[in-house]
Amino acid sequence: MSQEELAHYAAIDRSHMGKIERGERNVSFANIMRISIALGCTPSNIFSRAGL
Repeated sequence: MSQEELAHYAAIDRSHMGKIERGERNVSFANIMRISIALGCTPSNIFSRAGL
């Protein structure tokens, strides 16, 4: 899935998603929830894959 598609499915502005990906912006818990739903996984899975 492209960054643009993920942003669309998560209802997050594409440029904001890019800044999150590059570590230029902090991501809110609400956006973590949106991203996890768009990816079809749980927030804990996202944190686990990030080593957190």
